Amino acid sequence: MSKPEANKRSYVQNSVTGFSAMVLSVLLFSLMDASVKWLGGTYPTQQIMFSRCSIAMIPLTVIIAMRGGITILKTTQVQLHFFRSVLGISAMALAFYAFSLMRLADAISILHTTPIFMTVLSIFFLGEKVGLHRWSAIIIGFIGVLLVVKPGPGMIDSGSLYMLIAALLISCTTIIIRHLSILDDPVCIAFYFTMTGVLVSGVGMIWLGWNTTTPFDLFLLIGVGLFGGVAQYMMTLSYRHAEIAVVAPLKYLTIIFGGVFGYLLWSELPDLQSTIGICIIAAAGLYTLHRELVNARRSK
Repeated sequence: MSKPEANKRSYVQNSVTGFSAMVLSVLLFSLMDASVKWLGGTYPTQQIMFSRCSIAMIPLTVIIAMRGGITILKTTQVQLHFFRSVLGISAMALAFYAFSLMRLADAISILHTTPIFMTVLSIFFLGEKVGLHRWSAIIIGFIGVLLVVKPGPGMIDSGSLYMLIAALLISCTTIIIRHLSILDDPVCIAFYFTMTGVLVSGVGMIWLGWNTTTPFDLFLLIGVGLFGGVAQYMMTLSYRHAEIAVVAPLKYLTIIFGGVFGYLLWSELPDLQSTIGICIIAAAGLYTLHRELVNARRSK
């Protein structure tokens, strides 16, 4: 086999691996979200968070051991890790609570406003210039958000306000992670965040106690941690084997998976206004991603 043919075959194989890993990742994330919603009606948020973080520490510990031990956790950015962890845990708590109140597809669609929030935040905190295309996507995306959130006195009871704040906090943490990743390994970043989650939710468990679970619910609590941990790894694997432009849009499949799980488990069907809003959010997010990739290629 000639070298060009071998390179082409390798590229195709890597693309298939990356594509498959991303699809599996979004499916697992959707299973995690559905499990959180199922559990949220019976168990307090801190109990679900404790299960999510403590179980996730198991694969993290294995990876740390395989990567050379605790030396990988050395960092000179302690304050930034602390700030990222506090924001991330706050986002998790708000999102997990909101899942118990909202239709699954609506909740997931609001979480997908993070690219829009990140673009706005980059203007104020990173001094990035945003052109007409991305400003248009921001404005249109927020119109979609308004359609799903339905601003008014019912925002708190519906959970949409909590989810919107969670999306904003996730956007902030993503920007911080970009700075952290310049000097620190991704495993280091994930470890400090997850350990903070164990400690914070553990204190909540000591204060409020542990609700007795059924065997099935205990399985789901364990699953929340495993689904999230494996999904995160599969997403990393996807980005390693395929171009971001190819696989990143697949993350929006979580809205479809969420809609399917919501219908099968709770007979949820978004109303017309929410459906239009979800479509607008997805379109604005995808276009924002497209413009970021275009700008990144121009800057090379």
